[in-house]
Amino acid sequence: MIYDPIYLEHDTGSHPENSERLVSIMGLLEKSGLNNQLVSISPRMVTENELLAIHSHDLISQVESASEKGGAWLDGDTFASRASYKAALYSAGGLIRAVDGVINGEVNSAFALVRPPGHHATRNRAMGFCLFNNIAIAARYAQQQHGLKRILIADFDVHHGNGTQEAFYDDPDVLYFSSHLYPYYPGTGDVDETGWGDGKGTTVNVPLPSECGDNEYRRVYQEILVPVARRFKPELILVSVGFDPHWSDQLAMMQLSVQGFADIVSIIKDLADELCGGRLVLTLEGGYNLEAISYGTKATFDVLLGNPVEDPLGSPKYGGRAPAIDQLLERIKKTHQLE
Repeated sequence: MIYDPIYLEHDTGSHPENSERLVSIMGLLEKSGLNNQLVSISPRMVTENELLAIHSHDLISQVESASEKGGAWLDGDTFASRASYKAALYSAGGLIRAVDGVINGEVNSAFALVRPPGHHATRNRAMGFCLFNNIAIAARYAQQQHGLKRILIADFDVHHGNGTQEAFYDDPDVLYFSSHLYPYYPGTGDVDETGWGDGKGTTVNVPLPSECGDNEYRRVYQEILVPVARRFKPELILVSVGFDPHWSDQLAMMQLSVQGFADIVSIIKDLADELCGGRLVLTLEGGYNLEAISYGTKATFDVLLGNPVEDPLGSPKYGGRAPAIDQLLERIKKTHQLE
């Protein structure tokens, strides 16, 4: 577990992405005793050169300046407070420490409980609650400092990780896989977005209709991610974890349960064990219902630890007919030559 109280100092007030998310998670981990089973890793600050591998000088200066001024809105959704620049440096640096810990054998897997989140941040723009793209920075670091040749990034946040996709759109050595609600913010992530140049085919998008639940997500990961990953043969798997597809989350329209998240993580963990010696690093992105994000986080750790998974929140309390995704999955399989 990567965590530091500095992440609480990214003060967004009553914004949906606020410090109570981590306070709630840490409270449940302590109350349940699960934190006693975890190795605690302290983050470090990301360096300027590590940031510049993904982001522009202008963006870094914009975030730093907003904090120096005592806080400012960077766009209509994204706020930087007085301490946000420092928190963002430790957020990206926390994920780098997680990568070091896994690759150096300090731990066999890691989950970075960091904020601000990152997967919407592009080279030149903070957006969608994100200041710097933590997972993209960590992936580039793994390439440059550890010499890894093939990295898989899986993203099951309810929103498409446009910033992560952009960072590696022409890079054949990083495969970006995303399942997300579509059409929805930020508007990217259709099936035909597959990469360009040398990176053609190493972006795999699964744009899902609303109301998808455990069965639909399980099919996506078993029928699309598993064969894609086996063909790519990653040396490291990174995961953008969003708990906003949970049925109780008010910012989205999906029907996943806590058990559904555990099933996704189990599939990814099995792939890591099969393909890359278990090297697996996860990082927190979205999720705005405090119970769902807390129990989802605990379930993720339970899967990684081999513990039984508990889902006290249960199945959706309301429910219509599950959407049909057969045609969508067939289109993706055809696009990526999976059959």
